[in-house]
Amino acid sequence: MKELTLLVGTYTRPIKFGTGKILEGKGAGIYCFRLDQSKPSFRLVEVTGDVVNPSFLAASADARRVYAVNELKEWEGTASGTLSSFSFYPVTGRLDFLNLRPTWGTDPCYVELDRSGRWAAVANFMSGSIAIFPVLSDGSLGSAATRVQHEGSGPDPLRQNGPHAHSTVFSSDNRTLYVPDLGLDMVVAYDFDPETGSISPEPGMYLRAPRGAGPRHVQFHPSGRFAYVVNELSSSVSAYDRTEASAPIDPALTLSTLPEGFSGVNSCADLKFHPSGVWFYVSNRGHDSIAAFSIDPDSGLPRLEGVESTRGGVPRNFAIDPSGAWLVAANQDTDNLVLFSIDQGTGRLEYTGISQAVPTPVCVLFL
Repeated sequence: MKELTLLVGTYTRPIKFGTGKILEGKGAGIYCFRLDQSKPSFRLVEVTGDVVNPSFLAASADARRVYAVNELKEWEGTASGTLSSFSFYPVTGRLDFLNLRPTWGTDPCYVELDRSGRWAAVANFMSGSIAIFPVLSDGSLGSAATRVQHEGSGPDPLRQNGPHAHSTVFSSDNRTLYVPDLGLDMVVAYDFDPETGSISPEPGMYLRAPRGAGPRHVQFHPSGRFAYVVNELSSSVSAYDRTEASAPIDPALTLSTLPEGFSGVNSCADLKFHPSGVWFYVSNRGHDSIAAFSIDPDSGLPRLEGVESTRGGVPRNFAIDPSGAWLVAANQDTDNLVLFSIDQGTGRLEYTGISQAVPTPVCVLFL
């Protein structure tokens, strides 16, 4: 394909983060771009307005349905954000609103569809809760089938004074839901029933993060054996061997995402795998960079290969296209997307010189 389609979620209203910082959202909603691979260049196709703080996006396998969390602390007088559903028209880039549902928790920050496409799981960051919604035949959302509130805290009195669920990731066999909780220093594992959307804890089978690390996202190696967790507070990545007999599972290795000698303030955000499964990438906010890691094929242990500036401030999220040729970083505080090519031999990022203005971009999704 000469052109690739990508959606960009933005902050449209002021948002107060867990750090206490207030960001003035300047976006208009969800932006649709085409990425021309032959030049390369970005082209704006459509903007879907009247969408409040669509800070994370997910799409159905056929890319005909799109789901966006609306990161809010209150909705219709209730302490809750919402989850919105849309029909997507690839030719025009238009998103048609279907419906929304309250997430029964504050500041929803992540949504993922299960492997069947019949369920949407949401993480509510500030309240530390999760909710699972049925996806109806027309792509709209039913009322929450499951709601779970995490309990507990961690050693950081500012950032870990309570639970903070940060993502909801389904296993490849669709039988387990993993929920990294920044406040609890663990990735909670739940048995998932794809027939009913219900979950139940798997006692002792969670991934335990280093104390005070603040796990944010988890991704799994294509082999299914290894898990990798990005830790927001400690600016690190932890690798786990899931074949270990002991439970809970402690990290086999934890590495910094920062170059030697950096002494400034930083927090990690996103973690994404290259389609080859040979490399993964992590975004640094503060150092404002993407760290590239290779993976030992036998041990599964990662190695830091390089750190590349995102040419902007606070890279919240990034996306890798399905072919693995391109990486697009969203610089939240400098209002721009930046395009990198990926060296297919080394996995290192190469700056293309291409930047696209987008107000307070938060999430990038290739379709």
